[in-house]
Amino acid sequence: MKSIKDIFVIGKGPSSSHTMGPKKAATAFLKDHPEAAAFRVTLYGSLAATGKGHLTNVAIEEVLSPSGPVEIVWRPQEFLPFHPNAMKFEALGAEGEPTDSATYYSIGGGTIVREGEAQSDSDHIYPLTTMSEIMEWCGKTGRSYWEYVFEHEEKDIKEYLMNVWGNMRGAVENGLTNEGVLPGALNLRRKAASYFVRSRGYKDSLRTQGLLFAYALAVSEENAAGGTIVTAPTCGSCGVVPAVLYQLQQEYEFSDIQIVRALATAGLVGAIVKANASVSGAEVGCQGEVGVACAMAAAAASQLMGGSPAQIEYAAEMALEHHLGMTCDPMCGLVQIPCIERNAMAAARALDAQIYAFYTDGKHRVSFDSVVKVMKKTGHDLPSLYKETSEGGLATL
Repeated sequence: MKSIKDIFVIGKGPSSSHTMGPKKAATAFLKDHPEAAAFRVTLYGSLAATGKGHLTNVAIEEVLSPSGPVEIVWRPQEFLPFHPNAMKFEALGAEGEPTDSATYYSIGGGTIVREGEAQSDSDHIYPLTTMSEIMEWCGKTGRSYWEYVFEHEEKDIKEYLMNVWGNMRGAVENGLTNEGVLPGALNLRRKAASYFVRSRGYKDSLRTQGLLFAYALAVSEENAAGGTIVTAPTCGSCGVVPAVLYQLQQEYEFSDIQIVRALATAGLVGAIVKANASVSGAEVGCQGEVGVACAMAAAAASQLMGGSPAQIEYAAEMALEHHLGMTCDPMCGLVQIPCIERNAMAAARALDAQIYAFYTDGKHRVSFDSVVKVMKKTGHDLPSLYKETSEGGLATL
């Protein structure tokens, strides 16, 4: 299982798999072919189906066009076997003839895989790869999930997560002040600023709920506008974890180091899902994005509120279980409708899962690992039109 740094990636939106991944692939290809006179990039499957709304072509052209002309070929009906998010880069000579090519897959959260390139195990740093195994380790050692993370990550992990938290907090605060219309054909107005103002007029639970919505909307709207955010585990679900942690820090005055420990727990949850299933909407639907984000946030909240390892696991399990089957069906291929609203709803559900788990002793029948397996199978059983192709569900409205 890889580092949680693969879960928390700082970058610009609107999509980790459709914007960050292709940009990273273009950068890698250009590094290998600086002499190319021009480039041809063929986008397949989900990348082609919703690439324009996600600015996939823009991300690629920003990298390659300074070195030569770029031709983008769109093939939304053609899916390559390894993953729905596939792209073929070709280096062209002076006469337009292909001189070399490489195929990359954007597998979620900004991570890319090059076809034919053996995957090294050297970057797999965690010996235990399931929640059950790690929970057993916690029981034997008397330690918690975040301590397991700190034991196996590099020494700079605290500083890395502190930087992650700074960017998450910045995205919340920027999103609360920015107003206007989000880019794209939907002409969707930002709502975070108005939600924040209105929430201050309520008392107690209604105010808390309104603030939580405002924080989630703020980050998701920053993402939709191409602002700087942190994948958690993806761009499309980047508002859930920051909203929950920001709300709890504001309400209970948790220190930044306590937030960092909660982020470590959240990152571990995301890493377990990424290792055993997927966080790619194009592969398993939105259950792998917003559903996993909700599980991460529920675990982080439980960590902050003093939950036992069993209660933390239960909160994460509950949060993911109740997102099973969620489709990825963005309207116009934009990370706006229903994505932004889903982030706000998932933030509230994460806190509900934490509270529910705290009413129990942590014992329950369905384990987190079992739900991850079911999520993977459910995602593979979903027709492709419900997995980030804008061909089904809400995307057809």
